[in-house]
Amino acid sequence: MQIDLKRVIETVGKEKNIDRQLLIGALREAVLTAARKHFGDCVFETRFNEETEEIELIRYRTVVADEELTNVSKQIPATEALQMDDSLQIGDEIGEPLPTDQLGRIAAQAAKQSIVQKVMEAEKEKIVREFRDKKHQIVIGQVRRFDKADIIVDLGPTEGVLPVREQIPGEKYKIRDKVIAFVIDVKKSTRGPQVMLSRAHPELLIRLFEQEVTEISEGVVVIQSAARDPGSRSKIAVYSTEPSIDPVGACVGIKGARVQAIVQELRGEKIDIIPYDRDPARFVCNALAPSEPSKVIVNERLHIMEVVVPDEHLSLAIGKRGQNVRLAAQLTGWKVDIRSETKMRELVQEYKNVIAQIPALGEMRAEILVNEGYKDPADISRMDPRSLVKLLRLTPEEAEQVIQGASELASQSDEQSDLASDEDLEGFHLGEPIIDEEIGETEEAEAAIDDIVAKTRPQPLLDPEKVDVKSVPVERLRYWMQLKGVAEHIAAVIHTAGFSDFSSVATSNADEIAYKTGLPVKLSGKLHAETTKIIGN
Repeated sequence: MQIDLKRVIETVGKEKNIDRQLLIGALREAVLTAARKHFGDCVFETRFNEETEEIELIRYRTVVADEELTNVSKQIPATEALQMDDSLQIGDEIGEPLPTDQLGRIAAQAAKQSIVQKVMEAEKEKIVREFRDKKHQIVIGQVRRFDKADIIVDLGPTEGVLPVREQIPGEKYKIRDKVIAFVIDVKKSTRGPQVMLSRAHPELLIRLFEQEVTEISEGVVVIQSAARDPGSRSKIAVYSTEPSIDPVGACVGIKGARVQAIVQELRGEKIDIIPYDRDPARFVCNALAPSEPSKVIVNERLHIMEVVVPDEHLSLAIGKRGQNVRLAAQLTGWKVDIRSETKMRELVQEYKNVIAQIPALGEMRAEILVNEGYKDPADISRMDPRSLVKLLRLTPEEAEQVIQGASELASQSDEQSDLASDEDLEGFHLGEPIIDEEIGETEEAEAAIDDIVAKTRPQPLLDPEKVDVKSVPVERLRYWMQLKGVAEHIAAVIHTAGFSDFSSVATSNADEIAYKTGLPVKLSGKLHAETTKIIGN
């Protein structure tokens, strides 16, 4: 088998842009494969001679006494070995060069296949490395074909997949149409590298602004975050590192030229450019534009902002199908709860009436606590006494009295809700919402707002409907069924969500329980109250 290695290495390396050492390794392996087919089961070694640019094939055999020879492929008789080197002894190993031109046509074909395979693997690895460097970046391709609803995009050296879930709703493509997409991931598969693309990802919006706005690429204007409802509306938060530069104006461009170019690329998707503010409350207010909130109550512990808007701005703040408040929540990372001024006044009065019952507080101090985001006795019972002293100008003894009174009042509230809790837990069926039998128009509107607010929360980690009761040990079901009104299925959901005991539920809040289990927040709150009561006893 004659191999013009210099020509092979130069030609293949140049055409395929493959590393020289990788090709040499492939050729060495190819010669080994061919040698085993031609000479049989021997111990071989291949070396690349840099001077002659040839691959040398060496066979190793062990020196044995002539009468002990049993395997000529791995042993050499002493008389023959001494003719080659008279210093050899029994048991020594000798290497002898073999000519590669004797390997034969079939062996040469096997070597060729090995080289082709290595070249193909090297090309795949090169593509994976190239596109991994482009991960989270924008690429431009051309529609090659359709795989059901997925679009296969020609990216040059390989193909990208634009799944239907990552496409902008309503966007249509034809063969050979240009596609600008965001690289989500690069995977290896049996069919070669798979480049996963997206047109719906929020980072696509960020990368388009980076390309279009010079101040962003130069670092003068910084994009803080982005949120999208693909094909409909987007919000992007920006700020400037130089006081003389208006970040919003830079992104809009002269006569809106810059932002319009991006809008056209996203097929008419409306884009709100929001000024970022380090103050979370102001940032949330900016994100809710075009509505103008009149008040914001920040709950740091639960990471929720209650935003109060004028009655006539309520629908504007919520947006069509809750779009505005949902995008604002995604943009800021806060759970946003929107209330009208009328409803908020009613709620604040209710909060004050309850909190004012705590000894040593009174109506004025109760109002201060409500304005600071403490809306029920349970919240106040968890406060640091030093915070109460500073906030309400109390003595340490009075602060302790307030916390003790709040704990007692919270316990009384839990006891009063036990009957209703039991009924709710026993009558609850997965997949059915908990709704009061009698509900007025105002409560209906409030329930609609709560539903929209709920949609801004993160998606639950668990789907209760998919929990199999039979997969949970009987002793664990019995443990959770000690809670009043908890039936088998809810017990299985609590266990599957990763809660180990009553304490693990009691130390979580209703939102956390709902997030882990997928159960309604109202039901999660009652589970929290029941476990807290047991732990307290």
